[in-house]
Amino acid sequence: MERLAGKIILLGGWRRSAAAFLAGAFAVLALAPFDFFATCLVSFPVLVWLLDGAAGEPGAGLLRRFAPAFGVGWWFGFGYFIAGLWWVGNAVLVDGEGFEWALPFAVVALPAVLALFYGLAAVLARLLWTDDIGRIAAMAFAFGVAEWLRATLFTGFPWNAIGYAAMPVPLLMQPVSMAGLFGMNALAVFVFSMPALFAGRRHRALGLGLALVLVAADLGYGYFCLSMPASGSAKSLEVRIVQPVIDQSEKWDKAVRDRIFNHLIELTRSPVAKGATKPELIVWPETAVPFLFTERPDALAKLGEALDKGQLLLTGAVRAEGGTGAGARFYNSVLAINDAGEIADAVDKLHLVPFGEYVPFQRLLGRLGVDKLVELPGQFSAGVNRHTIKLPNGAAALPFICYEIIFPGEGDREARSADLIVNVTNDAWFGNTPGPYQHFRQAEVRAVELGLPLVRAANNGISAVVDAHGRVLDALAINAVGVIDASLKLERGHNPHVGTPATNGFLTIIVFGLAAAAMKLTGRRRFN
Repeated sequence: MERLAGKIILLGGWRRSAAAFLAGAFAVLALAPFDFFATCLVSFPVLVWLLDGAAGEPGAGLLRRFAPAFGVGWWFGFGYFIAGLWWVGNAVLVDGEGFEWALPFAVVALPAVLALFYGLAAVLARLLWTDDIGRIAAMAFAFGVAEWLRATLFTGFPWNAIGYAAMPVPLLMQPVSMAGLFGMNALAVFVFSMPALFAGRRHRALGLGLALVLVAADLGYGYFCLSMPASGSAKSLEVRIVQPVIDQSEKWDKAVRDRIFNHLIELTRSPVAKGATKPELIVWPETAVPFLFTERPDALAKLGEALDKGQLLLTGAVRAEGGTGAGARFYNSVLAINDAGEIADAVDKLHLVPFGEYVPFQRLLGRLGVDKLVELPGQFSAGVNRHTIKLPNGAAALPFICYEIIFPGEGDREARSADLIVNVTNDAWFGNTPGPYQHFRQAEVRAVELGLPLVRAANNGISAVVDAHGRVLDALAINAVGVIDASLKLERGHNPHVGTPATNGFLTIIVFGLAAAAMKLTGRRRFN
């Protein structure tokens, strides 16, 4: 291994960039739907060795000193994001002609921008770099900070955070309830990078010991959580999830919208299995209603007729305020519709998709002919707050619309008074690519982080019922038209009641930073 590491360390120019790019792309195999996490045990040691050889010229300016490290981190990130997000290009072309110009942006420019965070991580790690285990702690600290920034800056986009690579199954997901995703990002990079020590002689035993302790703690805590009796309410909720599989190209076609609406009602009214209980809660996907209720009040009356007494429908829909003219405001919302055909509650989407649901710097980009990639009634406005929705049995549902579910820490406060998570989404944009599987995995992990069961309705998959420990109780595959009927126990996951996941995650990152700084200072004193 020392010979291999030596060759990688000595790489320069385009060979170093190509090695970093390939290492980042290889790491994507650790994510859903592949879940081969061992690839990261190769990719991250390669990244460590590349950074070993990316020292800048002594005495040079700050930019020249850290440019090689930034380049390594950026190329690693570019490989990781272009291999992990190539499917975004499918969404650009779904609505037909006119948006081909955006394909390079979706497939190349987006990964290039996201790679800046990993370039920053490489620079931050090099600031604390040593020739021993200290550089592994520096990697964990730097990537922990970078992933936090990626989830926060410019509304955030934490899709495929490194921590997900260490959580392919519920057994390994449980520590996220204590350390949060931010903490899991740092812990995952620390373990993934540890094999780099086997190319040297210092701290091999210590590194192997620490890695084994962390993996054993992960497995042990996971086993403990999964074997412990669940806590919380003794209530059960009868749920029906509707997966209609509406072709995205027809979504807003006025000629077929009545057919779409009737299809949803037919699935809603389909009989339950023999001996099963009628659902109390029915969930339709994101923007399932193909028109504005302000334009079609008869549709609400039809829904009231379709619902049995005591049933409640939660559906994704576009909500309009101020009419439908030039001054109207549109929201991507979850509406609660009761058996009288009345809108009892509404929660608007807070995290909008740039260029999909709104155009940043609209006036400037509008002059250049840049418009939304999604065919919708109008540009969406962001919601103001998130709140729970009361259900017929007295339970409270915490709604998340589409990719809002991937934001760590989102809904932490509201989750304390909630009994379940409802996630509505329309993954038809992504087709049968890794996108829907990645999205679903992140929703699973968020259920564990918040300690609540999850009811997920997707237009064409993956719709599912997931318990508070991330175990899938029932699901519909991509492109499967149908319903899921489930009797969901409103039980919470194991909660250590020590801080919050977000707070503990930050503390984990800080510990790695302090350890790296201590090793850096110790090394300087040793050579002075």
